[in-house]
Amino acid sequence: MAGPLDPMDTTPGTGIDAWDGTPAHARELQARLASRVQRRDGFAVPLRTVAGLAFDLPADGGTPGAAAVLLDADTLAVLGRQVVQVANPWPGADAPRSFQVMPAMVAALSGLPHAPDLAFVEGHGIAHPQGLGVAAHAGVATGVPCIGVAREILMGSAPDTHDTRGAYTPLRDAARRQVGWLLRSRTDRAPLVVSPAHRVALASTADLVMRFMRAHWLPEPLRLARALLEPDPAGKTAGE
Repeated sequence: MAGPLDPMDTTPGTGIDAWDGTPAHARELQARLASRVQRRDGFAVPLRTVAGLAFDLPADGGTPGAAAVLLDADTLAVLGRQVVQVANPWPGADAPRSFQVMPAMVAALSGLPHAPDLAFVEGHGIAHPQGLGVAAHAGVATGVPCIGVAREILMGSAPDTHDTRGAYTPLRDAARRQVGWLLRSRTDRAPLVVSPAHRVALASTADLVMRFMRAHWLPEPLRLARALLEPDPAGKTAGE
């Protein structure tokens, strides 16, 4: 990236360098990082650029990969792409997923021509048992405003989503606090789980995802990033 990522009032960093390898310490670090998630809108208005950020983590704990795509927010023209592989800092350890993939995700986002005004990140934001899904961790680690876009509920419950494109219902944790939305992006697919990840308010999340939705299941920036990690020889792309 041409210059350092510019957080509002926190210092970017993955926050995992000091992990001692124990589950208790992992939860402590996750709680510390989760407390740095800013749950209010802090993105540029109007949006000029948006990004998609996706990752792959081999089941055997091998080398994670990540892909980032930068788009013009108005035309969705692609302005930059970056695909990286970065060694898993905790191979063979019982580490949270975000600890294993964060170095690759930060490297992919940092490899874009410049920081996006907003990133759609594969994985959960605050809709996570520790309040720190992969997307929220990426937001805190980079300072970039982020929204988490996931395929399945990890925690909490929600009413059935109406079978209309763009409909959404609140996702709540066991204490009935809202942590995200179930969003119907396509009528022939299951709803997406979308949640704030950093510097985006809960009330803004679903509408922002739909703003950058085209004919596919995933928002266009994230669909393009995912496609860089899973090219389809039949000509289809991820997220359809």
